[in-house]
Amino acid sequence: MIIRFSRRALPAVAAATLLAACGGSGGTTGAASGAPSTVATTAPSPSATGTPVPTATPTPTPTVKPTGQADPALQAFYGQQLAWAACKDDPKTEKTDESAVQCTTLKVPLDYAQPAGETLDIGVARITSAKPGERTGSLLVNPGGPGGSGVGMVQRGQKDYDGPLRDHYDIVGLDPRGSGLSAPINCLDDRTRDAWVTSEDLGPEHGKVLAEACQAKYGKLLEHVGTRDTVRDMDVLRAALGDRTLSYLGLSYGTYIGSVYAEEFPDRVGRLVLDGAVDPAKPLAENNIEQYAGFERSLRAFAAHCAKQAQCPLGKDPDKAPEKLADFLDGLKKKPLTTKDGRVLTSTAAWTGMIEGLYGDESAWDSLANNLGWAMARGKGDYLLAYADSYNKRDKDGHYSVSADAYTAVYCADGATGVPTGEALQAAYAEMAAKAPLISRREPGAALFDPDCRNWPFRSAEKAHPITSKAATPIVVVGSTGDAATPYANAEKLAAQLGNAVLLTREGEGHTGYGRSECVRTAVNSFLVDGTVPAAGTRCATDAAR
Repeated sequence: MIIRFSRRALPAVAAATLLAACGGSGGTTGAASGAPSTVATTAPSPSATGTPVPTATPTPTPTVKPTGQADPALQAFYGQQLAWAACKDDPKTEKTDESAVQCTTLKVPLDYAQPAGETLDIGVARITSAKPGERTGSLLVNPGGPGGSGVGMVQRGQKDYDGPLRDHYDIVGLDPRGSGLSAPINCLDDRTRDAWVTSEDLGPEHGKVLAEACQAKYGKLLEHVGTRDTVRDMDVLRAALGDRTLSYLGLSYGTYIGSVYAEEFPDRVGRLVLDGAVDPAKPLAENNIEQYAGFERSLRAFAAHCAKQAQCPLGKDPDKAPEKLADFLDGLKKKPLTTKDGRVLTSTAAWTGMIEGLYGDESAWDSLANNLGWAMARGKGDYLLAYADSYNKRDKDGHYSVSADAYTAVYCADGATGVPTGEALQAAYAEMAAKAPLISRREPGAALFDPDCRNWPFRSAEKAHPITSKAATPIVVVGSTGDAATPYANAEKLAAQLGNAVLLTREGEGHTGYGRSECVRTAVNSFLVDGTVPAAGTRCATDAAR
């Protein structure tokens, strides 16, 4: 939990068109403490309704149990009627009126293997189509994470969907289990988390403390917050919305959600767009090493860009600038900076702030360099600490969103396997040092155990594996050549794994492509609206700085 480079999501692109809505959504509905509720959800038996019970020879038991909408035990969930009402306005968001968006609650089983048991309330929000006469269905959106709020993405990005998407779709956001309005998992108080995200000495015992705290508060919920459970919730929502197939725009970790949906429900795949791809075949250690390597490349590119400017705190030599930057950030471990409100910019927090900045593209790098200069030249760490707060989802009042613990809970529930031991662990450290010598030298264990699931009480049967889909409809995968968080190679591999998929490429820095390129947006919107699949090999430029 020192520096989470993993499928964490999109804080740095908050100003870019659609991605402006990536912030989390607080509060709860239904089980406010995260505990599931017990509600009768199974349909009554024929004898209970007075209908004669058939006496014909029984049909032989099928060898394959029906799943999803075909499962009789789930029909009450799939057939539920959603009660929409104005969302509750958040007074902290002065420029956004959440009550202009509709909200509802979706009822789902806590455990899909026991649909007659306890249930969960899943938070959902929607913006209705601007042109009902042209409406073709619903478009489900997800901002990433794990832990990102689909409800918040819709509420805070109301204007970002104006145009062809909103003309043809209701825009719908769902909060995945453990996040936002869906039984949110929040295991640590704000004071404890303040200490954790700035600590210079977070060892394995902290993972144990977090695991014990989460287990004490949320118990059996933790084993039912994995991605495949969320995917099954999405299919229930699809049916409750009245859609035969699912149309979906998933960003960052949201691409993993979309991939698992295509694997689980290939016959229900509509128009899926997966932007900023996660490679589902990579085990945890390999994934984290590659992300460290991606951020190392972006750090060096940023430092070289800075050195070419008239004012740069890293000097004028692009070859020496990256190491000067890393030396300064590492040096804060011995000489941290105090901010005007008494908080401290530690080395850990400063590195986190830099990583936050590297989620952006070149258009944001001058601002990052300026804020870095305040710390390096003037000893003022306020601005760099603000970057870290953005990454950690800490608001100006010192409160954290639930996304941090949801990130750990979902990742650990998904298995988080592949962390090596013994000689393999030493080899992994060596590989990380070779691929990311500057970023990894300070705290190499932070990458391989991010998140730290070694003491987590529950795991699903999920394993890293290549995802294939038998979906008849093509899937569009978007990859950005300079994406540090989800390297471009992931998009290439995911498109190849899925089979019936096309890769749309954006040339340039920054995480995800839709919010950074008019060319990408046009191609994606055309696919979502009228089904036009981008031509194989299509490459798009990044928008010029505005």
